[in-house]
Amino acid sequence: MQRLTSILYPLGTLAVVLLIWHFSVVLLKVPDYILTTPGAVFSALVGTFADGTIWRHIEYTVSATLIGYVIGSVLALILGAALAESRTFEKFVYPLLVAIQATPKVALAPLILVWFGFGIASKVVLVVLICFFPLFINTIVGIRRVDPDLIGACRAFSASRWYVFRYVKLPAAAGDIFAGLQIGVSLALIGTVVGELVSSEAGLGYLIGSAAVNLNVSLMFAGVILLAAFGIAGAQLVRWAHRKVVFWEANNDVDTRIGT
Repeated sequence: MQRLTSILYPLGTLAVVLLIWHFSVVLLKVPDYILTTPGAVFSALVGTFADGTIWRHIEYTVSATLIGYVIGSVLALILGAALAESRTFEKFVYPLLVAIQATPKVALAPLILVWFGFGIASKVVLVVLICFFPLFINTIVGIRRVDPDLIGACRAFSASRWYVFRYVKLPAAAGDIFAGLQIGVSLALIGTVVGELVSSEAGLGYLIGSAAVNLNVSLMFAGVILLAAFGIAGAQLVRWAHRKVVFWEANNDVDTRIGT
C-alpha cells in the first residue's frame, strides 16, 4: 500500500498540473508558439516515435551520458579514495581539482569542442567534468568519517592498510558514494545537453535547439519530457543498486543523504 500511494500521489499532482496547464492555455488563448497544450506535446512526442526520427537522438544522448558518467564516476572513486588515504596527495591535487570545479563548464564548452571536435567525444568530456566532483567529495567525506576506534581495533590485530580500506572504510563510505552517484546522474544529463546545445550533430539537446529555432514549442517540450524520464530512470536505478549493495542500510535511503 505504501508503494502504491507513493506512485498515486505524484500522478495525482501531475494530473492537476496538466489540467491547469491545458485550461490556462485554452482560456487565456495563449499562442502556440509561446505555450502549447499538453495534448499537442503528447502528439508531437508520439509523432517523433512513429516516424522514427527520435531514436537517433535518444541513442546519441544516452550513449554520451552513459560513457561520460561511467568514466567520471570511476575517476572520482579512484582519486577520491587516493586523496582520502594520503594527505600528501591531497596537497598536490586538491587545489587543482577545486579550481577546475569552480570554473563554469559552459565557459569550457567551446574549448572542449575545439580540442575534441563536434562529435560525441566532446560531450563525453563535458559529462566527465560535470559529474566528477560530487562523487569525488562524497568519497572523501565517507572514507574519512569512519569511526577511528574501529580502525584502531583492526590495526591492533595487525590488519594491513588494504584490509582496513577494503573491509572497513569502503563499506562505511558506501552510502555516501551512492549518494554521489545519484547526484551525478542528473548532472551527467545536464552536461550532455549543454554540449549538444552548444554544437552537435544529433541528440535530444540538438533536437530541442532545432525546435527552438523553428518555434516548435510542442517538440521542445517533448524533448524535455524525454530528458526528465531518463533522469528519473537513472536515479531510480542508482537507488535500487544502493538498496541491493548497501543492504545493511536498508532503513537509510539515499534520499536522506542528499537532503531530499
